[in-house]
Amino acid sequence: MRLIPIYTWTKGLHTMKLSRKNFMNQPWAGGVTLLLCVIVAMLLANLPATAHLYHEFLETNLTMHIQSPDGSIDWVFPKEMNVEKFINDILMVIFFFTVGLEIKREVICGELSSVKKALLPVIAAAGGMAAPALIYFAFNMGTSTVGGWGIPTATDIAFAVGIMSILGNRVPVSLKIFLTALAIADDLGAILVVALFYGGSINFPLLLIALVLIIILVIMNQLGEKRMMYYLIPAIVVWFLFYYSGIHATMSGVVMAFLIPMEPRYNQAYLNRSNQKYLRRLGECGQMEEFAEETFPNGPQRHCLRRMATVADNSIGMSYRLEHALNPWVNFLIMPIFALANAGVVIPDVSFFNIFQALPGLEGVGFVGMGVFFGLLLGKPIGITIASFIAIKAKVGEMPAGASWKMLFAVACLGGIGFTMSIFVDTLSFGELDAHTMETLRASGKIAVLMGSLCAGILGSILISFFHKLEASKA
Repeated sequence: MRLIPIYTWTKGLHTMKLSRKNFMNQPWAGGVTLLLCVIVAMLLANLPATAHLYHEFLETNLTMHIQSPDGSIDWVFPKEMNVEKFINDILMVIFFFTVGLEIKREVICGELSSVKKALLPVIAAAGGMAAPALIYFAFNMGTSTVGGWGIPTATDIAFAVGIMSILGNRVPVSLKIFLTALAIADDLGAILVVALFYGGSINFPLLLIALVLIIILVIMNQLGEKRMMYYLIPAIVVWFLFYYSGIHATMSGVVMAFLIPMEPRYNQAYLNRSNQKYLRRLGECGQMEEFAEETFPNGPQRHCLRRMATVADNSIGMSYRLEHALNPWVNFLIMPIFALANAGVVIPDVSFFNIFQALPGLEGVGFVGMGVFFGLLLGKPIGITIASFIAIKAKVGEMPAGASWKMLFAVACLGGIGFTMSIFVDTLSFGELDAHTMETLRASGKIAVLMGSLCAGILGSILISFFHKLEASKA
């Protein structure tokens, strides 16, 4: 009688082990990790025992100050750098670099690779950015907070794809592809918004130097240069130039991503010849008398294996290799760190969650919370649906196969999940106001992003489940 429960328990442990091992490969894993980091950040920022340490750590100065005894040299690098800016201006460059690689791949050979494939999600993404911006503008027109219109315009692909994967076959595959492509196009739109509207004053000489370096890299790319160091070392220089030129430094990651070659260094014929040559040498080296007592692989064989590995590695395009290598680090380290640093909103009292009222003690500001909340919850699905309707009726786009308008609207609600990019834009907003007002408005914007994203995710999930049952009952 005990064999069954023991077997079941053992099987359960084995399943748990497999689940832990494969956790990072699950489409919902990134979203779950981000959600946990948001909760931890909120606790760290508001618990009496940790709040002071949390904020003190984020404000820790990381600049190097080099000064000569006579004062002739006085150099600070990087300027105004603390832990929070290190995360937002350096670590997030890697995030934007990876996003840029993904966008480039989709444009060249993925869901955005042809006019027919790209038009509907691109037009839908444009509508899904315009409508939230207009709703935010309506709540903040004529006030000092109107500049935060970019906050509710972005879709977080990690959370949206995570929820769709949890919903399983209730979402048609065509609509999963549609929302993924839309989120990628949305990322590109958000990048342009940051670059054009949320930078500082421009230092044109430094920007010109960066442009010259970028042109040199373009020429190198066209000439067929495919060695990684010739791109990654200039990428650091381009970041430095962007950081000091006034354009947000994270944009350097996107620019460099589009310059990374996708074509492999070695073609298939070279790979085959190389493998045959080194496989033959492996056998020959194993028969050499001076290495007869050594176990496999001996010294010469290790050289052959390393060379085979190098050729095999370079037979995959640099862009694919970097995207594959960076994705786990971005999803499970950089984005969680970003969430820990930026989602820790100080909540003075419960009334701070009431985003439907004007912020107390601040004069001349609009309704940031309501603009962001309704921009995400209502603006995103309405904008995506209306833009899709116009594109399909104008015959410049095609309805996703097997999808209905009801289900498309339900999936569009998931587009209102705007966590990562929305919070990033929030951290760049209201910089022209005094420090106290700016911090209060940014905190209100972050709370509205979290609440709007949560409600959008819940609404989208409920509607998808409801419409799926409705369609199944009619079948």
